[in-house]
Amino acid sequence: MSKKQVWYEVQEDETIEQCLQRMSEDGYSVCGRKEEPLFHLVDGEPTYLRQKIQFKGILREE
Repeated sequence: MSKKQVWYEVQEDETIEQCLQRMSEDGYSVCGRKEEPLFHLVDGEPTYLRQKIQFKGILREE
């Protein structure tokens, strides 16, 4: 049985469109989005690495 709500993260090697396609293939529709910056330490200083993007999916009724 599938969960009614699932968070999908856009992977480093995929586009937003590819992530949305993956959600659709799994039977989910987008109902939310959140972003947060990811940092890593360089010489003891936090440095911006990339943006973490997630989409909230709701299971479609068939």
